[in-house]
Amino acid sequence: MDGGLASLFEAFDLNTAQSMSITYVDAILQAQETLLREDPRVFLYGQDISRFGGAFKATKGLAEAFPGRVLDSPISEDAMAGVAIGAAIEGMRPIVEMQFADFSSIAFNQLVNHAGTHFYRTGVPVPITIRLPSGGTPGSGPFHSQSMEAIYAHYPGLVVVTPATVSDAYHMLIQAVAHDDPVIYCEHKFLYRWLKSPSIQDDGLSLGQARITRPGKHATIVTYSAMVHEAVRAADRLQAESGWEIEVVDLRTVKPIDMDTVLASVARTGRLLALGEAFPWGGVTAEIVARVAGEGFHLLDAPPARLNSRDTPVPYHPNLWAAHRPTPETICLAMRELLSF
Repeated sequence: MDGGLASLFEAFDLNTAQSMSITYVDAILQAQETLLREDPRVFLYGQDISRFGGAFKATKGLAEAFPGRVLDSPISEDAMAGVAIGAAIEGMRPIVEMQFADFSSIAFNQLVNHAGTHFYRTGVPVPITIRLPSGGTPGSGPFHSQSMEAIYAHYPGLVVVTPATVSDAYHMLIQAVAHDDPVIYCEHKFLYRWLKSPSIQDDGLSLGQARITRPGKHATIVTYSAMVHEAVRAADRLQAESGWEIEVVDLRTVKPIDMDTVLASVARTGRLLALGEAFPWGGVTAEIVARVAGEGFHLLDAPPARLNSRDTPVPYHPNLWAAHRPTPETICLAMRELLSF
């Protein structure tokens, strides 16, 4: 197996799988079950999510448990978003499942020009949650692998969340549906069944709060979603090889960004690497670097750096895909350069 691709699986083995029971996608399913059970305003809407259970089985069994509240939509993301916006304006709390984040571009006008601006224009909230199966997996290619969070974060009125843990997958979906603003919920497909936990814990963090996933003192990696796990692996390697102690900040929410936590981390370490799976032009990593340079320049001992996937469409072949996105190997390279300044 290619070294880059192998790194994605190195933390997973059969013993680990047997001792852990709740997957990332299980947490999303459980959150929707909780929401449907506890709030009569909640309904689910999406393509093949009823009896089929959705493309990734994130709604499996819910149609039988909650008749009439898990609804198959037409194959029209534009229509799906429009229905959800109208229902939310009338007092419902819809959760829309896009089959892939990439396809949400068909609903772009509805989401950014209608849902995102409606409260500003009318004073009436639009509490919709749009679930976007995001990011790459081996063999998915350019139409099923994109990370769309920065596009939606660009627009006022939208909240964009990127859960990286099983517990966050559950609690952030609960919080998203309770939020009165439209929430773009970016769930990473690679984490669906790879990431497992023995239980769901609540650390009390709200939407908009970051987490220190791994403490350190020599440099900070600010990242989110699946890249949190790659950053931790890279940090573990650097500590084992060189004694460097790298702090990893999981943003959790990319709109808004918890700059207090980011700047406090940079103040401790003096060095910043912003890491993301999305394309490099603009985006969350660019925003982090710009904000730290503007608000915390005096804290830096080295120029802030960033690392993203390559500026090409996402390739199909698993080895090419592994070379396209950041891996522990490329993160370590970037960190060594930063630490040597």
